[in-house]
Amino acid sequence: MNATRRSSRQRTLGTIFAVPLAIGLLCTIGLIAALTGDGARDAVSWAALGAPVAVVGWAMRRSRATVQTRRGKSR
Repeated sequence: MNATRRSSRQRTLGTIFAVPLAIGLLCTIGLIAALTGDGARDAVSWAALGAPVAVVGWAMRRSRATVQTRRGKSR
């Protein structure tokens, strides 16, 4: 059932690569801000470079919750 649901939903290149491009842009902004200044730019760099770490943590938590939910339903 899941395979048919996944195949029936069509995705464009924009929807596939939107989030990875946004994360890459955020990292680039953070690195440039860290290299070019102090003060407020340091805060911008910390936030911009910490965001991808937060996204990975969120995705891992969501993935684990999905796996636990599927295991609970099959038992």
